[in-house]
Amino acid sequence: MLTVAEALAVLLAADRPLAEGAAAELVPTLEANGRVLAASQVSQLNVPPADNTQMDGYAVRAADCSSGAARLPVSQRIPAGHVGAPLAAGTAARIFTGAMIPAGADAVVMQEMCEAEGDAVVIRHAPKSGEWVRRAGEDIQSGSEILAAGTRLRPQDLGLAASVGLEKLPVLRRLRVAMFFTGDELTMPGQTLKPGAIYNSNRFVLRGLLENLGCEITDYGIVPDNREATRDALRRAAQEHDLILTSGGVSVGEEDHVKPAVEAEGRLNMWQIAMKPGKPLAFGEVHRVEGGNAFFIGLPGNPVSSFVTFLIFVRPFILHQQGVAADALAPQALAMRADFDWPKADRRQEFLRVKINAGGGLDLFPHQGSGVLTSAVWGDGLVDNPAGQTIARGDTLRFLPFSALLQ
Repeated sequence: MLTVAEALAVLLAADRPLAEGAAAELVPTLEANGRVLAASQVSQLNVPPADNTQMDGYAVRAADCSSGAARLPVSQRIPAGHVGAPLAAGTAARIFTGAMIPAGADAVVMQEMCEAEGDAVVIRHAPKSGEWVRRAGEDIQSGSEILAAGTRLRPQDLGLAASVGLEKLPVLRRLRVAMFFTGDELTMPGQTLKPGAIYNSNRFVLRGLLENLGCEITDYGIVPDNREATRDALRRAAQEHDLILTSGGVSVGEEDHVKPAVEAEGRLNMWQIAMKPGKPLAFGEVHRVEGGNAFFIGLPGNPVSSFVTFLIFVRPFILHQQGVAADALAPQALAMRADFDWPKADRRQEFLRVKINAGGGLDLFPHQGSGVLTSAVWGDGLVDNPAGQTIARGDTLRFLPFSALLQ
């Protein structure tokens, strides 16, 4: 069995990012959330475009207020979005947050330090030149790169693009993913649950995870549990998709048909990982009739195994295919304290479901079985526990929060 690190290296080495030869789509910036930027973006203007005030108050010449109790006539009123006249020496301008600093002024005194007296104002502060002034280009300078190619766009990235006037952004097309599920025992919610049947929770989990990653999904549903039906589903799925994702049927039982079906329709590059939960994970390619291949990843059928292996392997694989920069593929791990004991080491790398407690440590879900989906709902993330490693209270652990893995 491959280690987790070895298996992930195999997946990413075989991957073909869409950025390689893919035409970009120009989409409105308002609709680009979650998409991957196809080309770096450069600002054509300064932000802010001119000196402006950080506060409501009075724009002044600092030299006119050196006494700390200057009385100045108010020569004008400048709201945000309006341009004031040049400020004459010995006067002040009433000014509001975001408004341009008038020529001649070099400081702003916040209104709390001022007292209006008719058409004049008493400045009870001796400001320094530049006080409460945002300088032109302080945030962004014209000609600077604001977003790099390969950025998976977040709301703050869209706001940054909008702040320099970018109405549209070039992005890579969405990854096309086909998914199906095998197992004659699988039943959909709303249908009668016959003896020996179970509801297909994996379909809901995996579809939601793919949606979070911005994939274009074709859901073939539940495929009859036999070799020919599985091969037919693989052939159909390969034609129009970049990736085929399945759940179940990748172990070694007589009724596990996915693995031999993939070998008949393409090839397997990897199978079985030294991890718990999730050992039977298959990776390969399925041939297209017209030539070329679609990638294939077969996940285990147990719900926690399917969930965890998606987070550890499928998520970075998809992000890499989408063209996300390599240094952004791995979720940020946190060093956190164990408030539990795990005295029995496993020969495989373990991913334990844990929850952050009120004391800032980690509590362990009492049942770590691969079929206990409640552990994933209860938990805040996974402890990445190395093979052969026991855990004692107070140990520092590598914690992978769901907040980083589910996006």
